[in-house]
Amino acid sequence: MMSELALKFVQGPLMRGPLEGATHFGESDPRGDGPYMQMWLVIEDGSVIRAAYRSPGCPSSSACGGVLCALITGREVERALSLTVHELLTVIGELPEGKGHYAERAIKALGLAVVGPMSEN
Repeated sequence: MMSELALKFVQGPLMRGPLEGATHFGESDPRGDGPYMQMWLVIEDGSVIRAAYRSPGCPSSSACGGVLCALITGREVERALSLTVHELLTVIGELPEGKGHYAERAIKALGLAVVGPMSEN
């Protein structure tokens, strides 16, 4: 069972990447080693202006990525980084049993994106 908020992000293309004009990028786990989360950010003047994610995982992955992107958009980077897995899961509400690890991947991708400016490649 999923919360209404989680379903909103699963059913629509909300906050899905890649994000044109992104200044930062992070990826939670190597592709090919199971589920992973990619996150693109536009950071200006110390704030997250826009955010997007991509994950080939199940609907719970989309819910975690989308809700996190919505939560951090408009926040100062320091405040965005202070979000915890527990807080993300609290906002999301109900996810199917055993799917909480997607929140961990989303938080990890966020942290890596903040320290990972887009490369010239």
